[in-house]
Amino acid sequence: MEQVLTIALAAVVNFLTRYLPFVLFTRRDNQRPAPFIVQLGKFLPPAIMTMLVVYCYRGIDLFQGNHGLPELIAGLITAGLHWWRQMVFSLLGGTLVYILLVNYVFN
Repeated sequence: MEQVLTIALAAVVNFLTRYLPFVLFTRRDNQRPAPFIVQLGKFLPPAIMTMLVVYCYRGIDLFQGNHGLPELIAGLITAGLHWWRQMVFSLLGGTLVYILLVNYVFN
């Protein structure tokens, strides 16, 4: 029961953190988000993705071990699948390729 409550609470908090900014920053006259929120919606996704890419590649040592090849290969496959407009496949495919490369090819 405790696990169900924890999952439910996490779902509610996740929903509220995504819903409340639109409620708090929506203009009352035409029910559209304020221009500031619209600009954030355009700017933040690429900025967050850039931060995630830098975070993922920051620990690679090009002069030791496998020289970052699993990360590079998985990153290229992820980018290719995403370019193909298949976000779910890019997330799952890149992760699966990286896990397979690290565990079976470059171990």
